[in-house]
Amino acid sequence: MFSAHDTQGMLYSLLTRLFGEINLYSFLVFHFYLRKAGHAIGYGMLALLLLRALKATLHHSRGWIVRVGILAWVGTAIIASLDEWHQSFIPSRTGAVSDVLLDTAAGLICLAMALLWVRRSDRAGPDSNAP
Repeated sequence: MFSAHDTQGMLYSLLTRLFGEINLYSFLVFHFYLRKAGHAIGYGMLALLLLRALKATLHHSRGWIVRVGILAWVGTAIIASLDEWHQSFIPSRTGAVSDVLLDTAAGLICLAMALLWVRRSDRAGPDSNAP
């Protein structure tokens, strides 16, 4: 249902109704990057949710953020790998190692930003107005 072919047809139809005729090549490039952005956003959010869940479970010692971050990243990589493996069995989908790498990299970037956020908040102290 969410194969590139299916989303391509629906999205192209919608965009041509809204904006008139669209260059097909430009649309295909846009569609490709839109799908990859969806991967990156989805797996970045997954990594942050794993971080939050693991933090609630394993937040017992000093230096927790690095250990929990590594576990969240490994979890993201495992889920991305299993998702692509599953897609390789569906005729209309393809499993790609490049998607696993993209998903894992997106998770790592989001986790790195979370680490910087936590360290910044820790330095600001509990009395500051840091978000």
